[in-house]
Amino acid sequence: MSLFDLFRFDDKRALVVGAASGMGNAASRLLVDAGAEVVALDLKDMDIPGVAATVKVNMADKSSIETAVAACAGRVDALLSCAGVADGTPGIEKINFLGHRHMINLMLKSGMLGHASAIGFISSAAGAGWERDDNMAWINDYLAVEDMDQASAWAIENGKADYFSSQLTVCMYVAKSAFELLKSGVRINAIMPGSTDTPLAQANKETWLGFGSDYRSALGIEVSSPEEQAYPLVFLCSDAAKAITGITIASDHGYISSGLSESYPAAKDIANFLTGRS
Repeated sequence: MSLFDLFRFDDKRALVVGAASGMGNAASRLLVDAGAEVVALDLKDMDIPGVAATVKVNMADKSSIETAVAACAGRVDALLSCAGVADGTPGIEKINFLGHRHMINLMLKSGMLGHASAIGFISSAAGAGWERDDNMAWINDYLAVEDMDQASAWAIENGKADYFSSQLTVCMYVAKSAFELLKSGVRINAIMPGSTDTPLAQANKETWLGFGSDYRSALGIEVSSPEEQAYPLVFLCSDAAKAITGITIASDHGYISSGLSESYPAAKDIANFLTGRS
């Protein structure tokens, strides 16, 4: 065994939720190349060479999630929670967060996620302000509602059933869950991508792919590919990241950091707004 083997997934079983396209698809292919036994989950049809199995799941439906978890029975070394939708999609609060949390809870309760396993989420730049006191207050109230359907009702009643709120909640959940999960040897992390060329981003091109375009132009770089976001996500779920948990990594080409530090002053106002410093 070499030191680099810790970055690989040989003899490991990985489940990827949202594997049909975008970052989830890229992560699935990367995990196959890294030696993992990959189970791909999505509501859409999946065609991913090398995966061990594909399982249909509707992340907005509790019973569908429970059926999918039963179909995936067995040890899970890495769970990648990649499914997500944009505003205007019915059940967005479930698809982007609550369904993932329900799946995680089921796998923890059954022992599928055990010692030395890892969970990886995808958030977005919209989640950067989760540490603000005003955000933490309502997110704590939200997270306290444990039942998926009841939590959905809470989100709708409190005006939090939207994309922005779901991304804030993912980041807070990752941070808040890390301590208790690590008592059982389970790590949890997330990435916070900048603009990435996925089908979901293409469907919201003006807003999603336009974000940070001036910054990229100044650097002479393009938006990220799904593969470029899959690299850090898969790394966080590897044994090479054993010391990392409870963290959301900004994989945004340094946009927010450059705005906060004013090395790229044009990003200052947006970075301050997203992180609650304005």
